[in-house]
Amino acid sequence: MKITRSFCIAMVCFFFVSGCATIINGSKNPIAINSNPDGAEISIINKKGEVIHKGTTPATVTLKSGAGYFKGEDYKVIFKKEGYAPKEAQIQRKISGWYIGGNFLFGGLIGWLIVDPITGAMWTLSDLNMDLEPQSSHMIKEGVHIIKLDDVPEALRSNLVKLN
Repeated sequence: MKITRSFCIAMVCFFFVSGCATIINGSKNPIAINSNPDGAEISIINKKGEVIHKGTTPATVTLKSGAGYFKGEDYKVIFKKEGYAPKEAQIQRKISGWYIGGNFLFGGLIGWLIVDPITGAMWTLSDLNMDLEPQSSHMIKEGVHIIKLDDVPEALRSNLVKLN
């Protein structure tokens, strides 16, 4: 197969008018969200305050990294599980290495100032792992609760005292 001059010129133009982060990362990132213990209900909320996803851990959710020209998207995740204190966390965003280094080597100013900032590919999002804390001290302060052994979280079973 013969490579034509036009094809070579088209490929060179493609690399010089594209942002490196856009080519490598894209504008959406799959994010793993885990909790210890598993099975926590999660709600993901964007910077506008909209709930964009509900599910249970472990979960992998594809999220947009950008929220406009040179603006990264922020996400808050709320974790809830029976017997555990609710928790909130932010999904961390950072500048993509491909945005900095790739555009320095290949993409140039068009990648730095136009393509990657518009697509949101200049940002990457990090996975989120959350350790949930049992609500045992809360339950003890309010009195005695009678529940089935199957309903007691595994982490609290070692604290049980047998009564005769």
